[in-house]
Formats: sequence, C-alpha cells, structure tokens
Amino acid sequence: MSTPDPELREKIRRQFDHCPYPSTPVEHTYADDPDFLYIHNLITAFYRRDRTVIDPAGMVILDAGCGSGIKALGLAQANPSSQVIGVDLSPESVEFAKKRIQYHGIENVEFQVLDLEDLPSLGLEFDYINCDEVLYLLDDPAAGLAAMSRVLKPTGILRFNLHSLYGRETMLRVQTAFRMMGLMDSNPEDVEVDVVRETFEALHDYTLLKQRANWQKVGESKESILANYLLMGDRGFSVPHVFELLRLTQLDFISMVEWQKWNLLDLFKTPNNLPPFWEMALPEASIEDQLALFELFHPTNRLIDLWCSHPQLPQDIKPIAAWGRSDWRSSTIHLHPQLNTPAFRAELERCATQFNPLNIQAFLPERGASALVDATLAACILLPLLNGPQTFQAIAQRWQTLHPINPITNTPTTPDDAQAAVYSTVQGLEAGGYLLITR
Repeated sequence: MSTPDPELREKIRRQFDHCPYPSTPVEHTYADDPDFLYIHNLITAFYRRDRTVIDPAGMVILDAGCGSGIKALGLAQANPSSQVIGVDLSPESVEFAKKRIQYHGIENVEFQVLDLEDLPSLGLEFDYINCDEVLYLLDDPAAGLAAMSRVLKPTGILRFNLHSLYGRETMLRVQTAFRMMGLMDSNPEDVEVDVVRETFEALHDYTLLKQRANWQKVGESKESILANYLLMGDRGFSVPHVFELLRLTQLDFISMVEWQKWNLLDLFKTPNNLPPFWEMALPEASIEDQLALFELFHPTNRLIDLWCSHPQLPQDIKPIAAWGRSDWRSSTIHLHPQLNTPAFRAELERCATQFNPLNIQAFLPERGASALVDATLAACILLPLLNGPQTFQAIAQRWQTLHPINPITNTPTTPDDAQAAVYSTVQGLEAGGYLLITR
C-alpha cells in the first residue's frame, strides 16, 4: 500500500465541493424503488453469506463516501430500524446530504466530514459498510479498503465497487483524450465542461468515440460530464485486480451484489449441454476465474460490485441444489421482506382468485428474467408467507390439502407427491432471490 497523494485528494475534494454528486433533487426517494431497497436491505447481504435471516434492528451502517447523501437516504429507508452514519471528504457534499435527510424527516442518519483513511478516529465498529462509487477515485484503493476493514465488525459485511476496466473502457478513453488536452490539469469546472460540450457537438456523429460514449444521453448535464468525461482519479479494474485487493486486505469474497448478472452459464446457448471442454473445466474453475471469464466474454457491467467480509469460522452450508429430502424437511421458507407489500398481496390474491400466473419479477424487476409462478403454486407457497415464515413441511401439507387427488392417476396425493410439487418452484424462487430458505 502506498502513501496517499494529497494533491490528487485535494483535486477530488474540490471537484465534489464544486458539484456535489449526485445532484439528485432532495425530494427524490427510494421508498418506491424495490430493487434499490432489495440490494441495500441488510437481510439480502447477510443471507448471501450465511444463509440466515437476520434482524437488522440496532445495527450500525457506515456509508463511506456518502456524497450528497442519496445512498444514505436509501440505506435508512431499506433498514429503518438501523443507524446510518455517512462520511465524506467534501464539506459541501455533506451539507447537501444533511439537507436531504432533513427534508425527508429521517432521524436515524447522521453525517461527518471525514476522509476514509481517518475512519478509525470515529471510535466505532460497523455491522455493514456501504462504499459505493468511491474506491476507484483513490490513488491507493487498498489503503481505503484496509481503513474500512479496520472499523468493520468481525461478523460485519462490506460492500464496495470499482469501475470495470472493460465495462468502463469507453469513458476511460474519453478521459484520456481530455487529459491530453489539459482539461484535467486542475479541477474541471464550467470552462472545461463547455469545452467538452463543444468538442462532442463538433465531432461527426459517425466518430466511434462519440457513438460509444453515448453523448446524447451523458452529455445533457454538467453533472454527467464531470462524473464521466472529466472525473478526477477515475480508473478501471479487472476481476483479478479486485480479488488481489481482497487478498491484500485479508477480506473474503461473498458475492456480487447483482449476482444474477454475472452467471457465466447464461452466456451459453445450451447451459445444460456444454461443449466437452467446458463441461469438464467449469466445475473446476474458481469463483474468481468464472467472474473473470464472464467479464472478458461479456463486459456489460460498468461496476465490479461485491460484498466481502473478514474471514468467518467454517460453516456447514450445503448448496441448496445439493439438498436431500431430509434437508428440505428441516427447512423454513421466508419471503424476502421487499416483496411483503400491499401491492404484491393484492396482485397475488388476484392471480390466485382468477387462476392467472403471477409475474413475481414485476415486483423486483432487476432480479433476472421474468419469473411466472403458476396460480395454484403461488396461492400455496406465497400467500401464507405474507403472514410469516413457513416450514417446507407446512407448505407441502398445504399443497396436499388443496390437491388431495392426483389428476392423472386419480389416487390420493401422498406427502412425497406434495413435496415434489412445490420443491422445484421453491428452489427456483430462492435462486432468483425472492425467497430465503434456512435450515
């Protein structure tokens, strides 16, 4: 780990004092954004690591590099029984953040002006740390990650991200061009933003950099230009770089935050019938290698966004795909709390009454492909979960009660028949993140 560059740090501070990021209006709320709340709900992260369903009440969350406070607001809305502390090196950003929280009348959030390397001075340890869109700006990301690890509780979870070298490639090229033109020698402000606008407007539309930089979308606002084309300290990283940072700071990888968007098997036309080489190689490939291959084959993710933690004591966590009957019979099914809303209940009851399939993906749009659930299975599995966790046995018995006769054999439905009927649906919904299963 190197010594922080004070000159670069001061340039970054001045940039965000000049234009606090993001400049999202103070009235913006995440209360009606289920996907944001899903990702930032502590239950999601801890379930990904431990396969348990925690109670976030009283937990302390750090929003490291909180900027204008929009993520701190969302963390508080996703975890209303937890305490959120936001820190940022930009005093102007912190003032913006305070106004945002005051506008929404939220009381479980506070802010301080503080550099990441000075986090231990808070004298606190955190159950969860959110460091979003920050580390790639530091001259030594490992030092910032190490500072956060020092204030992370032994059982805590840290979420951070870095710009992907491949997914961010065009923006990094744009920055290189404007750096060559001298627009980033000092803190870019209105003059430099105007030069960027004039440059792109003057270029032919067929110019590849203009096409790939998505100028018509990004170039509409000063904030977008500063956060993309003229972002001080911006760099790209690859999956191997990120895993090397984890090794340097003695942190363990848990999961990508949007793990469904990093599935290497999804890139193959027939994942159940792979070419012989891949059939043999993939089961032996590490998680790091699988993620690195995905990024090389299909660099669609702008961020390498992940959860990590201190090494944990070994746990006997058998993959659900490998469970046997005894595992299922001792399991408990939970509905992810982000689905337990009046709108979801109303749609579920409508589908069950009218015998229409339920599109559960409509209520968490970013969880992956459309997930249609048969009306009778939805009524059997999901309706009781709205009232609280249910054992797998209880759900199977409910199916047996609702379907006492096998329509093909015209014989009584057995417990094994009922368990088989709900097993695949429950497993699929858990894989999509809609259900949480504990044992």
